[in-house]
Amino acid sequence: MSIYLPIAELPVNILLIFGLGIAVGFISGMFGVGGGFLMTPMLILVGIPPSVAVASVPSHMAASSLTGTISYWRKQLVDSGLGLVLLSGGMLGTAAGVWVFSLLRRAASSIWSSTFPTSCC
Repeated sequence: MSIYLPIAELPVNILLIFGLGIAVGFISGMFGVGGGFLMTPMLILVGIPPSVAVASVPSHMAASSLTGTISYWRKQLVDSGLGLVLLSGGMLGTAAGVWVFSLLRRAASSIWSSTFPTSCC
């Protein structure tokens, strides 16, 4: 049984992808690690292009994080203050990373275009 992934432009076995999600979710739950570092290479090994795999993994990470947080919340082990500080820092860090990346991309683009002009004659 396969499903067609339009962005990756290929069909994949839905049971294989579902099994990968279960396995990576189980391992990340057992060891308390993020599943992204496991899921991305697994998707690439299955044949999904790296850019699609990297862009698709955050949804798996969000689901895994949410269920873990709910489980810990029920046990009253979540420190809301610490979580909000980490969330704020993560959002600022992400925004700064995107800003720096866009600056580097513009700089590289201008260096590339001045080194290798596209117009000839």
